[in-house]
Amino acid sequence: MHISSQFDSGNIRVIQADDPNNIVLAINKDNQSDFYQWFHFGLRGEVNQLHTLRITELAKSAYPKGWEGYNVCASYDRQTWFRVESEFDGDSLTFSLALEHAQVYFAYFTPYSYERHLDLLSDAQCAAQCELRFLGETLDGRDLSMLVIGEEDDAKRKIWITARQHPGESMAEWCAEGMINRLLDDQDGVARALLNDAVFYIVPNMNPDGSVRGHLRTNAAGINLNREWATPSLEKSPEVYYVLNAMREIGVDMYLDLHGDEALPYNFVAGSEGIPAYSAHLADLESRFKQALLQATPEFQDEYGYAKDAPGQANLTIASNAVGQAFTCLAYTVEMPFKDNNNLPDPLFGWSAQRCQQFGEDLLVATRAVVSHLR
Repeated sequence: MHISSQFDSGNIRVIQADDPNNIVLAINKDNQSDFYQWFHFGLRGEVNQLHTLRITELAKSAYPKGWEGYNVCASYDRQTWFRVESEFDGDSLTFSLALEHAQVYFAYFTPYSYERHLDLLSDAQCAAQCELRFLGETLDGRDLSMLVIGEEDDAKRKIWITARQHPGESMAEWCAEGMINRLLDDQDGVARALLNDAVFYIVPNMNPDGSVRGHLRTNAAGINLNREWATPSLEKSPEVYYVLNAMREIGVDMYLDLHGDEALPYNFVAGSEGIPAYSAHLADLESRFKQALLQATPEFQDEYGYAKDAPGQANLTIASNAVGQAFTCLAYTVEMPFKDNNNLPDPLFGWSAQRCQQFGEDLLVATRAVVSHLR
């Protein structure tokens, strides 16, 4: 029996692995940070043998409530990820699997590899209406890249999408991929209509270093990028620094920041009602967007989510608040679950990469409902 996490986004620490009935593991912290929750590892064992694994020390993880009602993701081929029934006792997550093949992988959510990220960018740039732009270099020396989709024109609305500021929230890049693929489909009427009126600026992975390192929430320096939007720096948060500079150069009419939520088993949005610049116009745009998304997909709901900020009390270090305030624009944080959508549960797969992609496509329907009202 062998356990390994020495690969892209791998993260696990082996405490005990000499008995398949009692495998004890723990999750490594993000570099220079106390955050930990993302795991991704491979197990090689005997076919048909039941293996029982216990991930420990979770009471002090970033979001202990994220383990309640959560089922582990597993895959034999690293393409199809299914759920394994899991039990949380307040500190340990226990799950068992009789191996159908000698090698199986487990992860907190379906991983989105750096290689797939590079493939996404390369494939997209081959489309006539898409340009790949280099924004800058991360602390680990990786490219921070942006896709510009649509023909740029001052008269067109400028719509920005960022994903995966928190690298363990891989569902965010799966969602971004769905958006990108639909926008680049020249036979899709929604995409064609949107690109007549808007240009999309999409950063599908804001945190490539954290993604490869197997981090939950931070970049290579242990910095939570979604608390850096007031005063980003090249030393600590070049990812935010470069994107914010590009926004200032180009302008922003609408902004969606794609995330995953560990605890809440729903898709929802968090608006910018607490920013000083909030107005009746922004409230109307938020309402139009939500109503259109509710009509577009049963995967979205507006009953469960984060508490709304009081007027003028928004945290302006958070991306959607900072951008909404700086550009007086519609700005939403879009949250998807690590668990499942309790309104439309799927016991076999839970909330999945495929559902993320479809949700990304549906977000474009809601975007079309507001695009003509953005200015």
